Amino acid sequence: MYTRNALALAIPARPLVPAFENEVSAVRLKVQHKTEVLDFLAERPLHTVAMVGFIHDNGLVSPLNRGTFYGCRNRRGQLEGVALIGHATLMETTTDRALEAFAEIAQQSPNTHMIMGEQERVGEFWNYYTDGGQEMRLACRELLFELRWPIEVQERVPELRLAKQDDLELVLPIQAQMAFDESGLNPLERDPEGFRQRCARRIEQERTWVLVEEGHLLFKAETVSDTAEVTYLEGIWVRPEKRGEDFGRRCMSQLAQTLLANARSLCLLVNEKNTSARRFYMRAGYKLRSLYDTIFVG
Repeated sequence: MYTRNALALAIPARPLVPAFENEVSAVRLKVQHKTEVLDFLAERPLHTVAMVGFIHDNGLVSPLNRGTFYGCRNRRGQLEGVALIGHATLMETTTDRALEAFAEIAQQSPNTHMIMGEQERVGEFWNYYTDGGQEMRLACRELLFELRWPIEVQERVPELRLAKQDDLELVLPIQAQMAFDESGLNPLERDPEGFRQRCARRIEQERTWVLVEEGHLLFKAETVSDTAEVTYLEGIWVRPEKRGEDFGRRCMSQLAQTLLANARSLCLLVNEKNTSARRFYMRAGYKLRSLYDTIFVG
């Protein structure tokens, strides 16, 4: 599963620094490390947007991150990696030894749900991680797409708007079904109150976009992470009877025009097996940038 793909990609992985004999140490990051960590992650904004979004929204230390941020340093005190280890485990590293150090910490994390990252990085991380006997429940390959100006402008959809708390009951079951389709677990069954709170908070943060007609949800999109460089989209849904028309494309075009006024690019992940979604985003102007793997372990 983790063989290198021959496809030429537009954005290469961060080059790995040769691992010398000196030691590294991975420790929990503290509030005072925020600027240093953001500078480290800023070198590859497209690939680190999720972690940067957590830090901007919640800070380096917060239960809202549903995990803990760690930094891996060499003897000179330089960062060789930053990782969020917890419900969602994400990492950005410059050395294999940083990956190994993070994997050893992740082995002890009791609430790991998924591990996500670039194909080669996740493959190496998993090799280290499974030394502790952990097993995957599900794995999928995803494609990272990016959209930049210029974009094709479609006919406007004036009804597209930011969601309100009154829309929560429309959004909840759709978001839960999408999570179930991706991971095989229904968050409304595993953590109904927590899931409701997270959806409500995203609406409060003005991150959920909807189009509602006569009490029916026709379109939904979430801006999960929003930085000056990149906005990461997730949970994009079009009502089944509206698919195959220009409706979804028009909604995505209008959303892109709005969001690109404040960010240099938009990005999203698409399951490799979802060929219709891949065609949809490519017709909307999105370009393939990288291959990602997501492994579900809990």
